[in-house]
Amino acid sequence: MTGNVSNAYYRIELEYPLFKSGKVRDNYFFKGNILMVASDRLSAFDVVFPQPIPKKGIVLTQMSLFWFNKFKKYKNHLLKLPKEVSEYKNSDLQLPYRSMYVKKAFPIMIEAVVRGYLAGSGYKEYKQSGKVCGIELEPGLENGSKLKEPIFTPATKAIVGHDINITEKEAEEIVYHNTGDKEIYHKLKKISIEIYKSAHEYALEKGIILADTKFEFGIDSDGELILIDEILTPDSSRFWDKQTYSVGKEQKSFDKQYVRDYVEKINWNKQPPAPNLPDEIIANTTKKYIEAYEKLTGKKFEW
Repeated sequence: MTGNVSNAYYRIELEYPLFKSGKVRDNYFFKGNILMVASDRLSAFDVVFPQPIPKKGIVLTQMSLFWFNKFKKYKNHLLKLPKEVSEYKNSDLQLPYRSMYVKKAFPIMIEAVVRGYLAGSGYKEYKQSGKVCGIELEPGLENGSKLKEPIFTPATKAIVGHDINITEKEAEEIVYHNTGDKEIYHKLKKISIEIYKSAHEYALEKGIILADTKFEFGIDSDGELILIDEILTPDSSRFWDKQTYSVGKEQKSFDKQYVRDYVEKINWNKQPPAPNLPDEIIANTTKKYIEAYEKLTGKKFEW
C-alpha cells in the first residue's frame, strides 16, 4: 500500500495480480473473481486530485454495502468477502472495511443517471436549451428546482476525460452495441428510476434530499443484468440538507459538490493536473462524507 497520509491511502497496493485501477478503486484478481478496494482518492470533473481524503474509501464501501442490502431484490455483483480479506491485519489500511469481493462482469458503457432535481451539468444544459439529454422540461425552472417526475439522463462512461450527457437514443445504441440486446437499456433504465424513487423517499425521512445519482451496470457470466461498482454514495450522488434546501441557490451538501464548489471559485480549468486542496477542504470533505453515512444508515461511523 502506498500514499499513507495520516491514515489516508492514495493507492492500495496488495500482493494479488492487479486487474485495473480506476479513478478511486484499485481492483485485483482474487479467487477467480475481483477484489474491489476503495482508495481515498477523490475525483471531480473526472480528474483525480493529488491528495487523498481520509476515510473516504471506507465510507464509499460501507454505504454501498448498506444500499446493496436494502435493494437486494435487484441483482448486484457482491460476493461474500473471503476469510483472507476479512481477517487482514492492518489497522491503518482497514482492508475489510474498504473492500468488496465481486463477480467479474462485462460493464455496460453508460452512466445510468437519474435526476429528481435540476443541478450541475443538467442545470447548465437546461439554461442553454430548455432540455436535459434531449428531454424537454417546463420553462422557468431554477437551480435546485424539483422536477415533476425523475428523469433518466444517461452519460458516456469515459475511460479518460469527461463523461458527456447523451440522449436516450444515443444511450440505447451504445447499450445495444455493448450487449446485442435491445431490451437491456430499458431494463436498466427501469431499475435505475425505481431505486432512485425508493432511495429518495427513504433519504427524506433521514433529513437528506437525494437530488440525483448515477448507477453502473454489467452483465455477469450467467448473462444477467446486475448492478456493479458503487451505489448511492457521496461520490455518485448529490445529497442535500433537507432543512436548508432552497430553490435558486447553492445547496448545503454531503458529497463532493463541496470540492467542486471550491475549485470553481479558484477558477481551475477542470483539466489535469488537479490543484492541491487546502487542509480545511480535505478535513471538511471527510466530515461531510461521514455525516452522510451516519444520517442515511442511522449507524455511527466507527472506523
